Amino acid sequence: MDYSRNVRLLGWHSFFIGFSLWAPIAILYFSKISGSYALGLSVFSITMISSAALEVPTGVWSDFIGRRKTLIAGSAAYALSAVFYALGHFYGILVIGAILEGLGRALYSGNNTAMIYESVNKSENKKTLEHFLGKIGAAEQWALAFSALIGGIIASKSFSVVVWLSVIPLVICFGLSLFTIEVPKDKASSNIYAHLKEALVLFKKNKRLQFLGVADIIGYGIGESSFNFRSAFVAMLWPVWAIGAAQLLSNVGAAVSFEMAGKVIKKVRSEVILLAQSVYSRMANIIALLFPGILSPILMSSTSGWYGLGNVAETSLYQREFSDKQRATLGSLTSLGGKIVYGLAATLIGVMADNVGPAKALLLGQVIMLMTTWCYIWLAKNDGRGVKYPGVEGV
Repeated sequence: MDYSRNVRLLGWHSFFIGFSLWAPIAILYFSKISGSYALGLSVFSITMISSAALEVPTGVWSDFIGRRKTLIAGSAAYALSAVFYALGHFYGILVIGAILEGLGRALYSGNNTAMIYESVNKSENKKTLEHFLGKIGAAEQWALAFSALIGGIIASKSFSVVVWLSVIPLVICFGLSLFTIEVPKDKASSNIYAHLKEALVLFKKNKRLQFLGVADIIGYGIGESSFNFRSAFVAMLWPVWAIGAAQLLSNVGAAVSFEMAGKVIKKVRSEVILLAQSVYSRMANIIALLFPGILSPILMSSTSGWYGLGNVAETSLYQREFSDKQRATLGSLTSLGGKIVYGLAATLIGVMADNVGPAKALLLGQVIMLMTTWCYIWLAKNDGRGVKYPGVEGV
């Protein structure tokens, strides 16, 4: 059986997921319909809260039912969510779209990476997991880059048209998911509660997973909510048609970073890459927000040059620690925490932005994210099992 077919299909799947024409103006679209930044960001929050509520059940479901069926269900939910967003002439319709997107995210979370990992292991292709993760991540970022530029131009004329056009790539994703094949694996525990307990015990015993988890939860929750809101800050400095250009810069940087990931990780420890990414990102964003100007969006976009490296490094570290039987469930547990933090952070940023402005709201998020830097310092200094690494004592 040619399991490498899954990797190729997931690469195209990732590309069309990324071809989201409306991504650069999503917060502006939601805020326009709902009437405020807080309500606009609440749509993102509802997505993450619904995803969080379904995160662990869908992860366990993936381990029990299979990766392929989970991928198909997630693709269907994503496509339906896009339709409701496009129909969203009032807030309630946007909420339905957000819940469906949350379901799609929950079904993808843990499942898709596990499917890549298992397909690579069963394939006769000798290239590394990091290589394929980099290529697949790059495909999504290139799609985001080109769609951001096109979407920004169309959005300057009509928000409605750009949102409807964004439905098409997600329908294609659903079609691609039907051609994947199931990868055989060890059977999970026949008792769903015992299965979940095994995953929680493993997480509790593994200090390395704990540090990775805390950094991931804070980094995703606050970082993603800040990124989704960033267009509101950019709109204060650049015209609407140029917002897509700022997004393009971010995605091109991320795409190149993903392309380089496999080669760089062979030479530099993943923990050191994560630390360098965290330090640079905090510095660049804080400077851009403290001294807002025409160059601020460019400085903020420059952090994307580390994004792909950090994403692949983190995923690789996770997969080394996860057990085969709970691979999707463990991934869903950490993702659950990140989405809960996202819901809280998005609400806080939205309320602050309405009262003190987008720049100060985003700045608070960057300060809180310094906690992730501390986690990466610990990971860079030892492997979580008492082994100390030379060369990072002064970090």
